[in-house]
Amino acid sequence: MKKIWKVKEAVSQDYLDKFPEINPVVLQLLKNRGIDSQQKIDEFMNPDYSQDVHDPFLFQDMKKAVTRIVRAVAKKEKVVVHGDYDADGVCSSVVLVETLRQLGIKQANLYIYIPHRNTEGYGLNEDTVKNLIKAKVNLIITTDCGISNWQEVDQANQAGIDVIITDHHHVPAKLPDAYAIINPKVKTDKYPFADLAGVGVAFKLAQAVRRQQKLEGSFEKWLLDVVAIGTVADSVPLVGENRTLVRYGLIVLNKTRRLGLHKLIEKARIQIGSIDAKAISFQIAPRLNAAGRIEHANTAYQLLITNNEKASQELADQLEATNQQRQKITEKLTTIAQAQIGELADRLVLFVSEQGEDWQAGIIGLIAGKISASHFRPTFVICKRENEFIGSGRSIEYLDIMEVLENSNKYLHKFGGHPQACGFTIDSQANLDNFQITATKFISNQLKDKDLRPQMDIEAEVMLDQVDWDLLEMMNCFSPFGEGNRRPIFVVKNVELTNFELVGLEKQHLRIFVKDKKGTVKKTIAFGFGQIAEKLEVGKNIDLVFSMGVNEWNGNRELQLKVIDLNLHD
Repeated sequence: MKKIWKVKEAVSQDYLDKFPEINPVVLQLLKNRGIDSQQKIDEFMNPDYSQDVHDPFLFQDMKKAVTRIVRAVAKKEKVVVHGDYDADGVCSSVVLVETLRQLGIKQANLYIYIPHRNTEGYGLNEDTVKNLIKAKVNLIITTDCGISNWQEVDQANQAGIDVIITDHHHVPAKLPDAYAIINPKVKTDKYPFADLAGVGVAFKLAQAVRRQQKLEGSFEKWLLDVVAIGTVADSVPLVGENRTLVRYGLIVLNKTRRLGLHKLIEKARIQIGSIDAKAISFQIAPRLNAAGRIEHANTAYQLLITNNEKASQELADQLEATNQQRQKITEKLTTIAQAQIGELADRLVLFVSEQGEDWQAGIIGLIAGKISASHFRPTFVICKRENEFIGSGRSIEYLDIMEVLENSNKYLHKFGGHPQACGFTIDSQANLDNFQITATKFISNQLKDKDLRPQMDIEAEVMLDQVDWDLLEMMNCFSPFGEGNRRPIFVVKNVELTNFELVGLEKQHLRIFVKDKKGTVKKTIAFGFGQIAEKLEVGKNIDLVFSMGVNEWNGNRELQLKVIDLNLHD
């Protein structure tokens, strides 16, 4: 599908004159991110943990939550940390459990509970609360979940159990009547950064408790390895406080003391010392997530907390095998889903509905993401589990998928998520049918005037002589890259194609040489573009979208321009 190239508006001359010492292309990148003052530039380029991490007591309920936890420690009450089954939820659970242990809660009074994704579903449920009542638990602390569980919180309240919710998900119209709610998306909360991941919110509670108790030492910073993993894994914007937490978290991750992480990193063939946000996204997080998708997230949790050499190796081996199984199942089911969808025609929303043991709640979100990305349409994948339907949705930039669910909530038993990703349950076939009708109508109204071709956000149009080692070095200061701070891509237009050749074992790639009007020549590599070679002609002009990097081979280093898209110049 041909992509729309969306080039950011060029910065004004006044803005360039304001910072004459900064490379104009770098200034464009900064302005694209809303960084338009010297203070913001300093904070972005040089995050400072001592200054750029906010006071946790800015959360309106933080003092109340901390006081309740301190009381639980003093009275030797039974405390349960209720987590979630994805990498963010598992990392959040680790942060809180390790913090509570350091506060002095004995192991006999501290429990971790992570639900099984396929049999229990997301968040608190009534059966879990019943079991906690029987166990005479005094305090439940949720992490990365709970904001939608008002019924379950009422159930706990009636039994005399206090509930502290730490969450970062979409806030529903009705809030739970919890003892305290720590969620930066609550409208009445004045916390200055709303995009923390679940692990970020858990970390703020850990910070607050430690400060209240005047605990010194480096314990807090050693938690940042899992804070970085959970934050990157949950695809929250890597700007503001998230950027600072991940920047410092990567330093800690590359020195991590966690035996299980060392074993997992070995399995992923990552070199300690070179772990970046990309390695988390594509190698570490998928392995941690695989546990909750296929089996139980407890495997991932135990891997992160174990101090046993043998156990850490066994857990890493288990996660590696589970992740390979997850990859095979996802590939197979995505092929089936693509076949079910068939031709797009004029559909603005896609539904996939299947049954079978492979169609599990932990897999359908991945399938929805792949279908949505390939067709650039909001996509729902729904499977049946016993007497209810489990659904997962992924959206496109034009549509907040949580608005779709809010508009259809009378047909939903449970739902939650983010603007681009959601999960829900439906308790009958009739409600499923009505949901599909209502959601289709709502989405059609939202998207009817939109150009539903994938958009490629391009940072700037540049000249070839601006693409050099200095620019790459400055760009590297923008890391860690991720959601909200993508690795920059650029476009050069109307450059002459001076030569090209097919490369690769199967001649599937192109090496392209281009020259601009100033006479600057650059070599580029276009992976997977071999099939368009017959359309190219030396001497003709083309437009290229590319990213910058380094190609290292046989001890040599050269600047590499990696082609992402190209057009014949119109």
